[in-house]
Amino acid sequence: MSPAGTDPRQEAPPRGRPRSEAVERAIIDTVMKLLEDGVPLAELSIERIARTAGVGKATIYRRWNGKEDLFVDVMRAAEPPDPELPGTSMRDDLVVLLESLRLRGLAGRTSAILHNVHAQMKSSPNLWEAYHNTVIVPRRRLGLEVLSRGRDNGELRADLDLELLNDIIVGPVLLRTVMRPDADLPDNLAEQVVDTLLEGLRPAGDEN
Repeated sequence: MSPAGTDPRQEAPPRGRPRSEAVERAIIDTVMKLLEDGVPLAELSIERIARTAGVGKATIYRRWNGKEDLFVDVMRAAEPPDPELPGTSMRDDLVVLLESLRLRGLAGRTSAILHNVHAQMKSSPNLWEAYHNTVIVPRRRLGLEVLSRGRDNGELRADLDLELLNDIIVGPVLLRTVMRPDADLPDNLAEQVVDTLLEGLRPAGDEN
């Protein structure tokens, strides 16, 4: 019997193994190193990753359903972190979002992982879909939420198509980062794009 006043349930060890952030980071770092060394995505099997990282395949599968899920986390780790919006105004939030996009463009030019894997992902529909659903869609949703708040707060005209407007706002930065990889990405690009567009999008009579 347990000592008086002691709940035996509190003495039982927890079931299962706790997830180790250090192990997850080591696996992600292993994939990043293999990609930096030029190993194509198609040749990165779970077996090879596990062997290189010095873990069992089961260790990987306990954390990710398969290669697609793992590679999406690798891409997220290689990119700049998602920004924290100031929430002071629609204009300020849009500048922060575009600045994040600009920094990703710069990272794509300097990071072998981002540059090579983005190109390879287009030939892997499952991987591209996983990346699109878990990375791109939430970012787009965040931009639409900012625009919606701006419209509700009177910072935008009420008749605007927010889906189209979101494309118009991110378009110039995407053009320079994807279609024109040699184009300049100056420090003030986000402010230039947002302020130029907002000049024609504010409600009539609003000069602020």
